[in-house]
Amino acid sequence: MALQKPGIPKGTRDFSPAEIAGRELIFTTVRKIFQLHGYKPIETPAMESLSTLMGKYGEEGDRLIFRILNSGDFTSKVSEADWQQRDPGRLSAQICEKALRYDLTVPFARYVVQYQNDITFPFKRYQIQPVWRADRPQKGRYREFFQCDVDVVGSDSLLNEAEFLQIIDEVFSSLGIRVVIKFNNRKILAGIAQYIGFEDKLTDITIAIDKIEKIGLEKVNEELLERGLSQEAIGKLQPILQLSGSDEEKLQVLSSLLASSEVGMNGIEEIREVFAINALAPTACAVELDLTLARGLNYYTGAIIEVKALDAAMGSICGGGRYDDLTGIFGLQGVSGVGVSFGADRIYDVMKELGLFPQELGTFTKVLAVNFGQRERDYCLALLQKLRMRGVSCEMYPEPAKMKKQMQYADKNQIPFVVLAGESEMNQGLYSLKNMKTGEQLQLPAEELIKKVSTHI
Repeated sequence: MALQKPGIPKGTRDFSPAEIAGRELIFTTVRKIFQLHGYKPIETPAMESLSTLMGKYGEEGDRLIFRILNSGDFTSKVSEADWQQRDPGRLSAQICEKALRYDLTVPFARYVVQYQNDITFPFKRYQIQPVWRADRPQKGRYREFFQCDVDVVGSDSLLNEAEFLQIIDEVFSSLGIRVVIKFNNRKILAGIAQYIGFEDKLTDITIAIDKIEKIGLEKVNEELLERGLSQEAIGKLQPILQLSGSDEEKLQVLSSLLASSEVGMNGIEEIREVFAINALAPTACAVELDLTLARGLNYYTGAIIEVKALDAAMGSICGGGRYDDLTGIFGLQGVSGVGVSFGADRIYDVMKELGLFPQELGTFTKVLAVNFGQRERDYCLALLQKLRMRGVSCEMYPEPAKMKKQMQYADKNQIPFVVLAGESEMNQGLYSLKNMKTGEQLQLPAEELIKKVSTHI
């Protein structure tokens, strides 16, 4: 019987050297821009206490949390009655105390509360780590993926929201991706819920309208009806969801509709202030008010941000918002926060689709020394040592294999230069340097060879 070919879980991926290089380009770019704006790095564990994560992402998010079975006899504390009832939530609470993190925001809130005496507020941090979600794998949606988060806590200033618009613009401009930033405010959504008479259904409304781009307005209306809204309320909602015109025109209409809603008017004023700050140093990319943008996560309380690529069919590649109450869940009241998360894996997919990665990105070794035998090998090793001291990555082919095989190795690994040294070169104290792209071959002393190679790095 043939052995079964090994594989990996659905929604996870292996990464080749070239793919790693592309991902590192993204990480390096966002890290540099985060640091330019004064953000500092932290890391948190892959696993958190289940109680830390549950109840922070809404009913749908909670279902996507990967739970970790307790060590040892994890069934020992479960009664026979609980087994018979087959209640997943109740059973999970008894056999799982830990879970893989769903995002980086809730662990960050836990970190802030846990280390509040060691932190200087406002605290500006960035974090680049993987997260896990028990989602259905599809294009641009994975069960394991990297997020690049940047947040500031301990400040109510809307200058922070405006700074994130700048950071988003700088990141995607640096990566060569044309984007549009969608902007909204949770307070406006709360005002709309008041306006249609269903203030208590804000979470249901946001969960439903957050799907409008995926399932369309008609299906959203059906879901709102299923969630308990009346036909009259859904009818009052339609003109708002279909509101068109410039951002100022939309805000003027909203100001009229939500005039009696204090929270709604607060949201409108916050958007106006963020847009006014951004106008002082406008982003290169467009920033648009999108009243259908809801981001169905329970912890958002103010600004909501989402970024879409203009030239690729992909969901949001960056998103975030303000969360005034998140640390309060862990016992630290009155600490407001705001941040955005860059989806590194979706960004990678967009860049690959659009051909935005540099052609030489998959090149790691710059110089290969051909191995003709022990004497020639030893002669070349001294040169390789000097190349590495000058920062040039290089390697020696390990065996004195046929020349054709060694040259094929260089070609397949996109190595731009090959060094050859036989009896003639060694007698003259020279090396033959072959440019694999042009075919040019020169005999040079070590220092001249190093200089020539260094100019192409």
